[in-house]
Amino acid sequence: MSIWRAIMKKPRTAVRSCHQKQASGHEGREKQVLSSSQVKPSTPDGTMPKFPEAPAGLARRQKEVVLRDPVSPYHLFRDTAEVTVFRENLLSWYDREKRDLPWRRRAEGEVDPDRRAYAVWVSEVMLQQTQVATVIDYYTRWMQKWPTLQDLASASLEEVNQLWAGLGYYSRGRRLQEGAQKVVEELGGHVPHTAETLQKLLPGVGRYTAGAIASIAFGQATGVVDGNVVRVLCRVRAIGADSGSTFVSQQLWSLAQQLVDPARPGDFNQAAMELGATVCTPQHPRCSQCPVQSMCRAHQRVEREQLVASQSLPGSPDVEECAPSTGQCQLCAPPTEPWDQTLGVANFPRKASRRPPREECSATCVLEQPRALGGARILLVQRPKSGLLAGLWEFPSVTAEPSGQCQREALLRELQSWAGPLPATHLQHLGQVAHTFSHIKLTYQVYGLALEGQIPVTITPPGARWLTREEFHTAAVSTAMKKVFRVYEGQRPGTCKGSKRSQVSAPSTQRKPSPGQQVLDSFFRPHHPTDVSSLNSMAQ
Repeated sequence: MSIWRAIMKKPRTAVRSCHQKQASGHEGREKQVLSSSQVKPSTPDGTMPKFPEAPAGLARRQKEVVLRDPVSPYHLFRDTAEVTVFRENLLSWYDREKRDLPWRRRAEGEVDPDRRAYAVWVSEVMLQQTQVATVIDYYTRWMQKWPTLQDLASASLEEVNQLWAGLGYYSRGRRLQEGAQKVVEELGGHVPHTAETLQKLLPGVGRYTAGAIASIAFGQATGVVDGNVVRVLCRVRAIGADSGSTFVSQQLWSLAQQLVDPARPGDFNQAAMELGATVCTPQHPRCSQCPVQSMCRAHQRVEREQLVASQSLPGSPDVEECAPSTGQCQLCAPPTEPWDQTLGVANFPRKASRRPPREECSATCVLEQPRALGGARILLVQRPKSGLLAGLWEFPSVTAEPSGQCQREALLRELQSWAGPLPATHLQHLGQVAHTFSHIKLTYQVYGLALEGQIPVTITPPGARWLTREEFHTAAVSTAMKKVFRVYEGQRPGTCKGSKRSQVSAPSTQRKPSPGQQVLDSFFRPHHPTDVSSLNSMAQ
């Protein structure tokens, strides 16, 4: 009953029924439009902070959307007093609990604004779709190698790809360098200071990255919305509609702009992201440690559902909930997706349905010269300058059908186009390995061919290289190729075959097959994954 009394102490002015809202008429609708449009929010002292004006066309379209789809005040912040409390609680928590990260230290200690912006820019690009723990080492090595925009602009794409190798989404590194070159060559070495100009002038800089750089490096009071902020805002304001839809996305950006602290915009945006990353996590959120729990609509919903489930009181508790004046609320979950008691606050945000990655198959071969001058060497060829893994190096490969018919012949022709005549009988199938990119699940049929006793190949066409093992491990190759190479290494004499690390698909060893089965196995080479989760891992 103590929880019930606490809930009942909420101001009665916050409790509105559908009939009350209908009675409010034009005045209520007018307030809804002002609260949900992307206008400039008031600061704590009631003044209007200065922000870059959005293009007139964009502002007009946003206003039309808001007028067409009014939002219930339940999903908004009522007034500046509530916004102020949210800011203060979040920033106080951030000052106590923020993680010590290299890009934060560098940005806080850097006096030069362009170098500070560069430090933030690199970190934000690396952190896209990549975990903090993975980024730390890459960021440290990157900043040691190219501490300024000028250093990065003068580097070669090969060097950039080499350092980025293994981080995934390789176009990010290329576009980061292109942006640095534009700043140095066209903008006088100065990074644009506003989110609008950053997004307009720099390749690969979208709305989020522009807002992060502008707020953290230059102190512009502009909100940001990334995956962590989406989760925080959807829970704090109980937004259950598809966060990927245009309308919901606009409302989230509007909320972020309303909440950002004009006095500490960079810290506030980092605090919101930090909260989503460390407390308001996708699964098993730590609500008891949340600095804005008292303002969280999702938490209030959990308490209400628990009261109803316990049947401690007849009927529904009289607490604030969404009651749109007309039709289905555009920010609530659709009726087809009922509340899941087991999820709690993780009912928000709604998980958007994703298309499964399309499946493709490739045959690739590790071609080695064991007796080459200077030590054993393996052949790598460079991928095209555009498309997936653009400009990276890989083992000679061909697109193959899953059935594998003719892939051996096609692969042999590809090898001979790079290295000349080869002994076809030495080409051996070693296993398979799968790697999932953002939109493609690619299964590699791995072959190996060692040129034992042959005259070493000393001449290679443009776009091909013979590398030692040491050179391979430091070359600009993808994680997928490193997996392929582990398969090859696992089949060499004296190595452990079929290890999980190599992700080789190995035949079952539970019982000895019959002679007839051995013949079939040798022909079809069936392979059963030893580690399904690792085979389906995302690109690093």
